[in-house]
Amino acid sequence: MMKLEEEAAAGKSNGSASSLRLSSLLASADRDFLLSSDGTQQVKVSELEGKVIGLYFSANWYLPCKNFNEMLVETYEQLKRNDSNFEVVFVSSDENLNAFDNYRAPMPWLSIPFSDLETKKALDRKYNIESIPCLVVLQPNDNKDEEATLHNGVDMLYRFGVQAFPFTKERLVELKLQEQEKHDTQTLTNLLTNHDRDYLLAHPAPKQVPVASLTGKTIGLFFTANWCRPGVKFTPKLISIYHKIQQTLMEKNKEEFEIVFVSSDRDQEEFNASFNSMPWLALPFGDPTIKNLAKHFYVQGIPCLIIIGPDGKTITKNGRNLINLYKENAYPFTEAKVELLEKQMDEEAKNLPRSEYHAGHRHELNLVSEGSGGGPFICCDCDEQGSGWVYQCLECGYEVHPRCVRVVNPGSTGV
Repeated sequence: MMKLEEEAAAGKSNGSASSLRLSSLLASADRDFLLSSDGTQQVKVSELEGKVIGLYFSANWYLPCKNFNEMLVETYEQLKRNDSNFEVVFVSSDENLNAFDNYRAPMPWLSIPFSDLETKKALDRKYNIESIPCLVVLQPNDNKDEEATLHNGVDMLYRFGVQAFPFTKERLVELKLQEQEKHDTQTLTNLLTNHDRDYLLAHPAPKQVPVASLTGKTIGLFFTANWCRPGVKFTPKLISIYHKIQQTLMEKNKEEFEIVFVSSDRDQEEFNASFNSMPWLALPFGDPTIKNLAKHFYVQGIPCLIIIGPDGKTITKNGRNLINLYKENAYPFTEAKVELLEKQMDEEAKNLPRSEYHAGHRHELNLVSEGSGGGPFICCDCDEQGSGWVYQCLECGYEVHPRCVRVVNPGSTGV
């Protein structure tokens, strides 16, 4: 058994190693401090020893960073109220000192001084920062190796919020198992109701439809908002497809499909403007279930169409993409149906020209598949998602759905 003095010596040794590691990461030859949240004080780097540290790579000029700030501030302040050992260090990619100061002003955590470009560059290189926002989480005393370093802190926070603390890989595995359990036991009732409400809104408002009446149907959860340009553009297409699916089902004397609007609108007026254009159902504006659904399905962007099967289980989170690719033929969105549609698309592609000139682009476009460089893409002509076969410019990466190609003679191309 280790003696008390040996334990103390080991602790001192670990502390020194940890302190040296933090100093090598966050300090420089002429600076051993970080800026306080208000920028008026200098906080020694050594004061972070023994803490879980989030290195926050961000910038004022990028909207996703500003959006993530809100979640990070909320998480940080909640953890501070719970006396956790969590600290954040802002690593700026702002364009100038004034932008840095303005952007940092509402942040309640520490910062590397804007003038220390070398430390920022070194951190970018060390953690291979390719995009922002990025939150790299360092565990206390993980100085011997980088195994404990978590690189996907942004993803983890969006997905699990404050529950993710202490942001270890073990905690991430635990939360994913809990998440899978929720999905395995989900029903339409526990997805769409709460203790105050067991109905959805229908037209003409304020008509109410019991959630229980949707049991046994295929349901699309449509996350969008009136301020979202892609959502405003996609909604008419979805309305058209919805009517076509409903018409086909009516001819078969079946009522098996419905859509529920899950609003991200900023106020009741915006919600009304959105919902009034839609022929389907909706959750009431501001209902707490909306945030729960966004977290449950890990909705990172809108518009998003999630398909729930007749058994209440998730069929796909890629309903929007399937609508764009296959229109009404995508119904009922199952794996078997998608496999069949993919095979049909491959057969149709055999008859397509290997290259085309498109009126919207100056270079020749080559037909490629997902397996040969196509992959998921955003069509440069209609701005909608696609996958599978695509006409692609090998010179500049321009990509367009085969159906969107407006063929012209080579001599008359150009934008």
